Amino acid sequence: MKYQSQAVAKLYFIAALGLFTGQIVFGLSLGLQYVIGDFLFPAIPFNIARMVHTNLLIVWLLFGFMGAAYYMVPEESETELYSPLFAKVLFWVFLAAGAATILGYLLVPYAKLAEMTGNDLLATMGREFLEQPLPTKLGIVVVALGFLFNISMTVLKGRKTAISMVLLMGLWGLALMFLFSFVNPSNLVRDKMYWWFVVHLWVEGTWELIMASLLAFVLVKTTGVDREVIDKWMYMIVAFALITGILGTGHHFYFIGLPGYWHWVGSVFSAMEPIPFFMMTLFAFNMVQRRRREHPNQAAVLWAVGTAVIGFLGAGVWGFIHTLSTVNYYTHGSQVTAAHGHLAFYGAYVLVVLAIISYAMPILRGREANPLRAQRVEMWSFWIMSIGMAVMVLALSGAGILQVWLQRMPTTGAMPFMATQDQLVFFYWVRVAGGVMFLLGLLAYLSSFFIGPAADEESLSLGVSTRLQRA
Repeated sequence: MKYQSQAVAKLYFIAALGLFTGQIVFGLSLGLQYVIGDFLFPAIPFNIARMVHTNLLIVWLLFGFMGAAYYMVPEESETELYSPLFAKVLFWVFLAAGAATILGYLLVPYAKLAEMTGNDLLATMGREFLEQPLPTKLGIVVVALGFLFNISMTVLKGRKTAISMVLLMGLWGLALMFLFSFVNPSNLVRDKMYWWFVVHLWVEGTWELIMASLLAFVLVKTTGVDREVIDKWMYMIVAFALITGILGTGHHFYFIGLPGYWHWVGSVFSAMEPIPFFMMTLFAFNMVQRRRREHPNQAAVLWAVGTAVIGFLGAGVWGFIHTLSTVNYYTHGSQVTAAHGHLAFYGAYVLVVLAIISYAMPILRGREANPLRAQRVEMWSFWIMSIGMAVMVLALSGAGILQVWLQRMPTTGAMPFMATQDQLVFFYWVRVAGGVMFLLGLLAYLSSFFIGPAADEESLSLGVSTRLQRA
């Protein structure tokens, strides 16, 4: 490590991976509940398992973003973190609040939890992804402000780079957009508007800035390409992401009671949203081809390139498939939406967090890269997880197309919802198989942290070290 305070990131990365594992376990249980209706009932009803699954996704990605910032910013700013102790305190506060919230979901009926946590004072619970009790939401704001203070002070006292400034913009935007989660108007249309200000402007706005900066950092370190070249690419990607992402919010306004012009605005700018992801794919391949060094951590390069390619497929291609208002009229809220959501989150955010962890964790553990044997396992884990995700997404896409055909498109005699679900059971079983494969890939990834060098690799390393000492 160049700076000792970067070690704080290790705590955040470990917590992120632990929560990620929990998210996948609950996702598998949800998949089984689709085909075995009383699985885990009444201990963990479907609505609770789904809430835990989605909340764990958000929280572990936030831990990953924070860990990435604590690792990247000292190196980019060429100075130690403003307060490593404050970062550790905030970590334990955030982890304790997150754990208490998940236990609350699992152990207390949701209505009772709302009553116990002051939801009658300020009603903020009950909305998808924002189900957190009021004290948890307030805790998130406190942790976010403390984190942003720590990061911002570090940037202000050190070198300013394009990567650190774009990262800071994304992190501040993330925190500011979350404040709309406290606004819960009685008018349902306004309520859904403010809800999308959080959800959409996170994943198709501020988070894209964070993703671009993380990807740029990993490529700078692993390819040796001039920072000026990478900065230009990043500025172009960020500009297109914001132009299309902000007005692209309109594709959520089609059918919630807003004016009809959103059909045009949402359709046009949503159709342009694949552009920044396609640019990101070109960017990643361009940087790898122009690399000036062969970095020993080739696993990190694979995760970075995978981010660009699968992010383009999930957020770009699968998003475009059902983003036009005339198509979305039939597919809205169907399993096509679930297919897009799974692949987009995996490609754009899961992979970029794993890329920065793959690059940084060996350095945090005192070496430039993991042993070759561990990297091979890590690369296998990438392919197993990606193939497992592809199986799930194709299954959900097939289920969505059949669902639309049976339930949405007929003008008379449309099949009822539950009868349609019975026709999708085959696809749901395939999704479970993909989920099992994904979990196996994740376990392979976690196991790579415990794999040492092979005997010949270790002897070679010792030989090089001895020659260097003699020299």
